[in-house]
Amino acid sequence: MFGRKKLSNWFAEDLAIDLGTANTLVFVRDRGIVLREPSVVARYKTSKKVCAVGADAKRMLGRTPGTIEALRPMKDGVIADFDIAESMIKHFIKKIHKKSFFANPNIVICVPSGATNVERRAIKESAEAAGAKKVFLIEEPVAAAIGAGLPISEPSGSMVVDIGGGTTEIAVMSLGGVVYSESLRVAGDAMDNALKEYMREEYNLMIGDSTAEKIKKDIGTAIPTNNNTYAVKGRDLRSGTPKEVNISEQDTSEALNPILKEIVSGIKKALENTPPELSADLVDMGLTMTGGGSLLKNIDKRFSKETGLPVNIADDPLSCVAIGTGKALDDQEIFSTVLSEY
Repeated sequence: MFGRKKLSNWFAEDLAIDLGTANTLVFVRDRGIVLREPSVVARYKTSKKVCAVGADAKRMLGRTPGTIEALRPMKDGVIADFDIAESMIKHFIKKIHKKSFFANPNIVICVPSGATNVERRAIKESAEAAGAKKVFLIEEPVAAAIGAGLPISEPSGSMVVDIGGGTTEIAVMSLGGVVYSESLRVAGDAMDNALKEYMREEYNLMIGDSTAEKIKKDIGTAIPTNNNTYAVKGRDLRSGTPKEVNISEQDTSEALNPILKEIVSGIKKALENTPPELSADLVDMGLTMTGGGSLLKNIDKRFSKETGLPVNIADDPLSCVAIGTGKALDDQEIFSTVLSEY
């Protein structure tokens, strides 16, 4: 006779997936987050055969030979390439279920609140094509709020601002439902692009995505506080040769300013559309930030200054959406109102 634990190894465990533009996180019931990989797939151009997925594929971005292309299947939080997204999800399911003979798990997967029905259906169908038995969807800001531990089921207002790779999700919640939500297609990737454009305009230097992301993490800021400089290497646009320049926090603040202004406008719009009783709650509760973008230096100080609200950055902001999606998977009865089949 097989014991329950041994028998469970033969069957797929149910999964919760944060299918992000930049990274994919997978949560397994009773095990927590078991996978955290970049949402990148590399394949041969002619045969279209996949040769690398996740971290291995990300290392190839901007460095591939002519025969290989490294692609991101997600854009603005939704699927841009169905076949590649399916390959990526299938790869991650197999990686987690190495010992399972029957890898057909039930999956809860998150979607941007602004995703259209067509985009929601594409996410659901790509997970089904990758081997899911049944697929439920949860909106990203709701998952982020659950993961951050906000009391969304109580009769009081909670506000979350989730700055991911492709989208910024803003939502006000009460009594287990979304009172108002706004999905902006500006977030971490837009910050990287703004830095690339700034380096081109101000320093005649062409840099790649990886360099822009490194600048954002190492010296990027919403409010400059020091005069430290940072060396950036790239290609001189005039001569075409390699070049190094030094930039400051002031530079990154100027480059990122248009993106931050757009996010602040989205927050203010959400506040304008919030009922007065819930607005009163937010004066005390403030807003909670999640997602990789919340790690930008001084972003909480800037948002607090411009909205007049207290701003809290969640514990482990990078994992909040995956943790919240996982909690919805664990307690489908409690969170049934925020789960949908699309």
